[in-house]
Order: sequence, then structure tokens, then C-alpha cells
Amino acid sequence: MRYRSVGKSGLKVSEIALGSWMTDLRGSSQAEIAEQTIRQAYENGVNFFDCADAYSGGEAERFLGRILKDYRRSSLVISSKLFFPMGPGPNEWGLSRKHIVESIDRTLMNMKLDYIDMYYCHRFDPTTPLEETLCALSDLVRHGKILYYGVSEEWSAARLEASEKIIEQRNLYPITSVQPQYNMMDRYIEDEIIGVCEKYGIGITPFSPLAQGLLTGKYKKGEPYPEGSRATHQADRQVNNLLTDENLDKVEKLSKIADELGITMSVLALAWLLQRNMVCSVITGASKPEQLKSNLAASGITLSADVMKEIDQILDYHPFVRRVG
Repeated sequence: MRYRSVGKSGLKVSEIALGSWMTDLRGSSQAEIAEQTIRQAYENGVNFFDCADAYSGGEAERFLGRILKDYRRSSLVISSKLFFPMGPGPNEWGLSRKHIVESIDRTLMNMKLDYIDMYYCHRFDPTTPLEETLCALSDLVRHGKILYYGVSEEWSAARLEASEKIIEQRNLYPITSVQPQYNMMDRYIEDEIIGVCEKYGIGITPFSPLAQGLLTGKYKKGEPYPEGSRATHQADRQVNNLLTDENLDKVEKLSKIADELGITMSVLALAWLLQRNMVCSVITGASKPEQLKSNLAASGITLSADVMKEIDQILDYHPFVRRVG
């Protein structure tokens, strides 16, 4: 496993991170598999574990905390996120100072930790002044409850620029990381956000690097969905919307490149992301150890300029306007 600095900070994270969004805790057997996956990740050099208070209503944080307590705290980089409702009240969601302070205390209690390494804003909150949110997060750093903070979805380049102005004016602790959706099929951050991150030294930790499973290569044009795959049971149907003939044709061509390189399609997709200097870690989901093992192989792989050019020709990406937030 290789490690990278998060933006201009001194924090080092594994190139492959393990996220908890896919963690299935609905039964004892599922929980046992999830625990095996987390332990295998740590034993293979993964030090970055991502979670959120909204995952499984807080149970994902409690579950991850119970397992990671067996390892040296200094060897771990643990992140969580806040924004979504954690109760019925008007102040139990969003990015107000009140909700931020109450949320970090609940997360620390859930995970049995004294501090969180990285704390993300899961969404943008248009009902709260940006200055209030940034000052509250900076105060959490000052008080030692978090070491770094970042933002996730729906923070456009313009919002990041506005945040940086407030940070400079108020002499606040800086934004260290951005966690956007980014993969071969969704490259909108290349148009503006990556440039802003390079300007301010903000690291990028993409989620959904395999496009909901599309980039694993398991979905084939004209064939039934594999039994038990996300496309057969996911409630929001996100992956199903990606399973177009055009996308499946691209994956088929990309799979041939992977075969020529002697790697899997998923490893190619992860390695492609890691060629970007500002990408410090890719947050992968794994519902079982076998999936994790495949993902781990992407760390340290360098794709040649010719291969990158061939991939870009297949993807045929063109900048477009995407409303964020």
C-alpha cells in the first residue's frame, strides 16, 4: 500500500480507503463479513476509514468504532460526515453551529473516540450562512475534536472560492479535503473543481470510484444482471440509470485494455483516478473481503501516457454544465 498527503497538509492516507456506505449490518452473518472486510483492509495497509452519522442511523459509526478500537489510534485516519436529519426537529439537520457541535459530540460518542481525523460536510446547507459553518468547523479543530475538515457533494467551485475568502478574512483553519463523486463516467469536477483544489492545496478523496459497480465490468450488454448485484436490489436505482448501451460499450472497450495490462477492470478504473495528483485516496466500498482484495491491487499502479490517451479516447468526455446544489 502506498500513501499520499491530503492536499498541502501533512496528513498521510492510504491510496485505497474503505467506506462504510455499503456496510450491511442487517444480520449477524452480514456483520461478521463486514468485520472481516475492515480487518483485512487494515492488515493490508489501509489506514483511511470513512463513515457518516447518517449511515444506518448511526449504527455504522458504532460498528466501525468497535472494530477499530483494536488498533493503535495513531495508525488510523477516521472520517465522518454530517448534514442529514438525525431527528425530527428543525435544528437536527444541516450545517448550523448548533447542529455541527451536537453532531460531532454524537459521532465521538458513537465511535468511542476523543477526536475525528477528518470531518466532512455531507451536503451544502443554503439555509445557514457559510461563515457560520466555517467558523464552527474551525472551532472544532481549535478545540481538538477534529483535526481537519472538508466538504463533500454539492460544493461547487464558486462555493469553494467563497469559502476560501472567508477563511482568509477570518484566519480560520483551512479546508483540507473535498469528497466528490468522481469516476471514469462522471468527470464534472475536472472542469472547475480540480482547478480550485490545485489553487488552494485541497486534497480530493473521491467516492463512487467504480460508478455504482458499472466499472467492475460485471454488467454485460444484452445479458441479465448478475444475481445479487446492486442493479437487482438497490432501492434508488442509481446503477440502473448508468447501465446504458453507450456506457456498457465503453466498459467493454476499457476491459480489453485491462486484460492487456493483466489487471481487472475495477483496478484499471481506480488506478486511472490515482493518476491525478490532487487525488490522495479513493473511497471504495466492499461488501465482502474478495471485493476489497481486488481494489487493493490498484495502489501503486502507474498507467502510461499512451494508455491514458487510449482511455480518454474511449471515454470521449466533453465538459458540460452541471448544476451542483
